[in-house]
Formats: sequence, structure tokens, C-alpha cells
Amino acid sequence: MFDKILIANRGEIACRVIKTCRRLGIRTVAVYSDADAEALHVEMADEAVRIGPPPAVESYLNIEAIVEACRISGAQAVHPGYGFLSERAAFARALEAAGITFIGPPVAAIEAMGDKIESKRLARAAGVSTVPGTLEAVADPDEARRIARDIGYPVMIKASAGGGGKGMRIARNEQELVDGLARARSEARSAFGDERVFLEKFVEEPRHIEIQVLGDRHGNIVFLGERECSIQRRHQKVIEEAPSPFLDKTTRRAMGEQAVALARAVGYYSAGTVEFIVDKNRNFYFLEMNTRLQVEHPVTELVTGLDLVELMIRIAAGEPLPFRQEDVRLEGWAIECRVYAEDPSRGFLPSVGRLVRYREPQGREIRIDSGVYEGAEVPIHYDPMIAKLCARGHDRRTAIAAAREALDAFLIRGPVHNLSFLAAVLAHPRFQEGRLSTGFIAEEFGERFAGGSLPPSRLEEIAAVVVRMRLDRARRDSRASGKMPGWRYRPETRWVVQLGQVCFPVAVLADDDEQSVVHVVDRHLEVEADWRPGDPVVRARVAGASFTIQADPLPEGWTVRHGGAEFVALVRTRRAAELAARMPEKAKPETGKMLRSPMPGLIVAVAVKPGDEVKAGQDLCILEAMKMENVLRAEQDGRVAEVRVRPRDTVAADQVLITFA
Repeated sequence: MFDKILIANRGEIACRVIKTCRRLGIRTVAVYSDADAEALHVEMADEAVRIGPPPAVESYLNIEAIVEACRISGAQAVHPGYGFLSERAAFARALEAAGITFIGPPVAAIEAMGDKIESKRLARAAGVSTVPGTLEAVADPDEARRIARDIGYPVMIKASAGGGGKGMRIARNEQELVDGLARARSEARSAFGDERVFLEKFVEEPRHIEIQVLGDRHGNIVFLGERECSIQRRHQKVIEEAPSPFLDKTTRRAMGEQAVALARAVGYYSAGTVEFIVDKNRNFYFLEMNTRLQVEHPVTELVTGLDLVELMIRIAAGEPLPFRQEDVRLEGWAIECRVYAEDPSRGFLPSVGRLVRYREPQGREIRIDSGVYEGAEVPIHYDPMIAKLCARGHDRRTAIAAAREALDAFLIRGPVHNLSFLAAVLAHPRFQEGRLSTGFIAEEFGERFAGGSLPPSRLEEIAAVVVRMRLDRARRDSRASGKMPGWRYRPETRWVVQLGQVCFPVAVLADDDEQSVVHVVDRHLEVEADWRPGDPVVRARVAGASFTIQADPLPEGWTVRHGGAEFVALVRTRRAAELAARMPEKAKPETGKMLRSPMPGLIVAVAVKPGDEVKAGQDLCILEAMKMENVLRAEQDGRVAEVRVRPRDTVAADQVLITFA
């Protein structure tokens, strides 16, 4: 076994590997860029080595710097995590040349599976079912048109060296094919230094289901069940679960056996994942093999009881697998939600900034994998993931319920985040029924998330809770003023609660430190609230049902978040509500006359010039940030007055890019 392991990564996956190493008694070495000098993984590791400035290409992708860090620290092995150098054959080869063990598969397997075109050839040769498409890179738009006509639209454009949804586009006609080809090549060139793309048939109503495989250096290979990864946005996974609610035992075994056959064909060892696209009739087709640990590996760990990082380390040290295929058991259900610093209301554009408040939910069935802490920065240079929230249950229904409660209790203030969006997805009837596809988010939520909704009964219960909070605050104030002559606490009994645009009359029938009894609409409700004034997280119990809300104070109430919905809750006495209704509405400020940058980034292209007439939804410019190209579009019809940026300009958040007449 190794004495010291270097983790060639950052963020939550670096922290995840460190935790297993600690349990095994292995010392750890962190590497960091200047942007991560105070990061959590640096603090957790036994040692840390600086490897360069913030850009990944000069630090986390710098092979020479990481090999030198191994030499300086005396690390005997390197765990690459996922992303960055985890699937770079050149990195594994450089470690081997330096006498350092790569905790991953052999170089030949990385090379074979790292090229999507070559991996497809190998899969077909191994008897694995594959999607109809090309086995060669597409040379030009004319060739792409010919191939697409032969395959039949819609087609998928995919970067040969791609991953993480980068360099991927769906084309449903020739115009989309030509446009998508240019965008996919540009994104692939930027992300991977390889602009080759290929085409394959796009499967309608597809599910994305992957098989976890594990092999040792002695020829033993097993599969550890599947993960349902169909909830995606722009080909990037958002929510994953194990097992899949769609597969039956026969399909699961067939997919697992084909995954093992492919792994065996390339002499695979360590952890790996074979990804399949599955149609509505449970026909499955090979997509790609990821020769590394997956982001979503925790759900497999939760249903199998295995530590995949530990097994990777033991395999790299030459140990055989301690179990056989027939020993693998799947118990319970697990769901993972990827918590990102991004703004769902603005097309999921990445967000950056300091985590002013950060508190993870707790619970026996909850697992949080994170690499941040309160006060940490979410930098512009890397993926905007904050944490992975995982929930386990004895079945899918209880796992979903646990995840929803944990999302409501997850406290994040600072960067804009996607917690409400994740909660809205889990609450959606189609998700709860398991009717999933990779188009789920686009079909049910569109390109922007406008906020979730709550049933009337839950709104009534929240109205009761915020009145209880108002009474608690009044009690606190009365105790603070209790020594003043003549002061006596006289609680108000008649309230009006405005939740968004809906008003609820609330009558207080009884109230003390333990419980309030109120009447809302036509319901008598007993209300308890585990809350200290000033704490944004409120755990309530209403009519025997427990739930959690988050409440940030306003002059007359709170901004409330719960179950994917976010709204202002105004709590007024009946007289104050009558007076407020007479107040004129304030005019909304004019914001449609300019396009501002939603985040710091690099201008890749500008599609308009002064004097151009534009329509709502028309492309205006492309901004590259956090490894992704983001298209900024017109929010309404208008005429361009001034273009203040050019391609290759670096811009700051909220900088004006284009103005309109």
C-alpha cells in the first residue's frame, strides 16, 4: 500500500479522495493554483504544493508542474479525480516515466476510449450495441450534410475528444447542422485542443444510463449496477440516481455484460464507466467510456456499500478485487443533485463570488460532497460546482423526499445558485413518476427557470408559519423591553399574509412559547417553529407535517424559499394591509436599453453592429466563462445603438456590452 498520494485536482473531488486516504492512514498532498491558495482541499491535505497561476492550462493541466510536485513531496502515487488530467494518456505516461503510480487505468485503455471515434470502433468489435453514425471525423459542412441525410435527422454533433457536454450540438435540419458544426468545433478546440467532430443519430426520447465497472490488474472485472443520468441541461448532468427507475433485471444484466466485455477488450483495470443511450423500448446503444471516477459515483457507493476511491487505490497497489460479480448487491435508492453557482433565471449562466453564508444540511440519509466553506470564493477559472447533495432511502419515493427536505435546508448566500431549480425538478410530477429523458429539463422548464409553484395547502401552511415567526419576534422584543414601566406584551390576533400576489387572512386563536393555533382560510392549524430570529432556516411543523423553509428578513416580512418556489411573504396587521392596498405601485426601472455581461469572461464573437434591427431571442454575442461558451440574446425587439466590445475583449460582471436605441 502507498504511504503518500498526491491528488491532481481541486474542489470537492480532491476533498473526497483525501477523506478516504485519511481513513486508510495514507498521507496526502494537495496541489493548488494561486486562485486556490486558501481552498478547502489545501487545508485538508497533509501537504500542499503550488503549481501555477489561476488559468487551468497553467496549473491543473500543467503535467510538468504536477510531476515536479510529486518529486518535491515524495508522493508515490497520484489520484487524478475527474476532469483536468484524469483522462490524459500523456499524464499517465509522464507519471510512469517518473516512477509514480497512476491511480487509474492503463495508458492504452485511456487512449482507446479517449477518442470517441476509436472507442466506437472498439465497441462494435467487442459486440457492444452502438448508435448509427460515422466512424470518421467530419471534414467539412458538405460532408456533414451528406452524412446527415444518410443517417436521417435529427443528428448529434459530438467532439471526438469531448466530455462534460462540451462540443456537443443537436441538429434537426441543415441550417442547424452548419451552425452547430462551427460552434461544436470552436468549443472543442477551446476545451480540448482538438476540433475534430463526428455525427451520429440522435435517439428520440432518450435516457442516459451508465454502467459502473471495476477491474483489477489480475483480469477480474465486475459491474456495479447502473446510474440514471437523464436529467441533463445542455448535455451536462444535473441529477443522477441509482438504480434507474426504467431498467428491468434483464436489461440491467445485458448492459452490464456488454460494459464488462468492452472493458475486457481494452485490458481495463481501475474504476470506469460505460455510458449508454436507451430508447423508450429499452434498446440501448454505446455512447462512450469514461476512464476515470465519475462525478456521480456517490450514488453507486450508497446503494452498494462500496468505497470506489478505496478500491481504486487498492487496485493501483496491485491488490485483487475482494469480491466477485455474484457478490454485488444493490440495496435502497440514492439520488444526487449537483449544486452549482449559476443563475437559472438568466439561462443558467455561471455565477461567481464569496460564499457569505454556507451551511450544509445534516441527516442520517444525507451525504454532502463539497470543497468549499463559509467565506470561500467561487472563482471564475473553474467549473462552478459548489457541492453534490446525495440522499438515500429504502425506495425511490423516500430518497426523493429526503433530497427535497435537504435542498430546502441547504443554506447558501452570496453567488446565485440552483437550489430552487433542483427542488422544482424533484417536485415535478413527471420526475416523481420516473418518466425521464435527456430532454426533460428543456421540455418542462425551457431555457430559463421562472420559479416553481406550491399547492394552495402548502401556501396556507407557510402563511401560518410566518405569522408564528412574527409572534416569536414580538415575544423576543417584549422580553428585551420587559423592564420598562407599563410595558405589557399584547399579541396581535388578526393578520393578513401576502405571499406573492395571493393574500391569506390569518386569525390567531392561541399563542405561547411552544405552539400557536391559527385559522387560515377554512383550516385550523397548530403551528410549531424551530427558529431563532435572524436564522434564515426555519424548521416548521404544521398540522402534524414537518417541512423547512428559508426566510430572509424584509421590512414587513421575509423572502421565502421552499420547494423550488421563491416569493415575498408580507406579514401585516389587518389595518396595515388595508392601508398598503391604497398605496400606488412604483414604476419599474427601464432595463431593456442595454445588454450587460452576466459574469466576468472573454468575448468570443459579436453578432451585431450599430444600426442593426434585432428581434427578441436573437443572438447578440458569445461570452466564454468557466469553460463554457454562453450565447447572450436580445430580451426584446429593438435597434442596436452602440457595440462597446470586440472579440477577445475581457469583460467584468455587469459591464455594458451593447446599448439599444
